[in-house]
Amino acid sequence: MAIVLFVVLPTPWNAIALLAFLIFGAGEVSYWWRKVRHRRIETGAETLIGARAKVVSACRPEGQVSLDGALWNARCEDGADAGEPVVVRAREGLLLIVDPVV
Repeated sequence: MAIVLFVVLPTPWNAIALLAFLIFGAGEVSYWWRKVRHRRIETGAETLIGARAKVVSACRPEGQVSLDGALWNARCEDGADAGEPVVVRAREGLLLIVDPVV
């Protein structure tokens, strides 16, 4: 966008527009850098523990749940029917151990 304005605008204004875009861009980068630099990175299977999921196929004791748009195989010792919310208690490989939400 700044390059288009640099080509389209007359001589003194194109440099002013380019300078304004550079200052705005530097300000935006600075803002986001300060906002996110102290956050911990949340990745891996550990982030699944405590997450809420929805049962897709009945877990009696094994079935499937939907968590953040992904289907997971799950085991629920107490049993849960399709459509019920569950919370992830643990993980064994690719199998989630879930409990019904009370």
